[in-house]
Amino acid sequence: MILQAKNQLTLQEFLHLPPGEGDTTYELVEGQAIAKMPPKKFHSKLTRALLNLIEQLCATKGEVCPELAVSLTRDGQDWVPVPDIVYISNERLPSDWEKEGVCSVPPDLVIEIISPGQTFGAMM
Repeated sequence: MILQAKNQLTLQEFLHLPPGEGDTTYELVEGQAIAKMPPKKFHSKLTRALLNLIEQLCATKGEVCPELAVSLTRDGQDWVPVPDIVYISNERLPSDWEKEGVCSVPPDLVIEIISPGQTFGAMM
């Protein structure tokens, strides 16, 4: 599902949109708020396993977060993907980062589990 706008959304407009219904998560792609597909059982179990493993390896070295929005720029446009898992080292964490806010630095590690019907090219 895409939330249509007459004009492309800016980063600030996107960040101030009301939350999606239920567990719907949106990403900002080419000025449009695009809903992520809800994960299925295998996807959820794989995410949890990877999250636990990375947390054990990196517990004191940085932040490991599932489904954290990351504010980036792609092709000159604001882009806010919500990867399945991100890791950001303590050295790269912004000192003014709000724990409930969007991450403003590129993560050290991003994991996006490609579900059936998705392609890597479509993710980029």
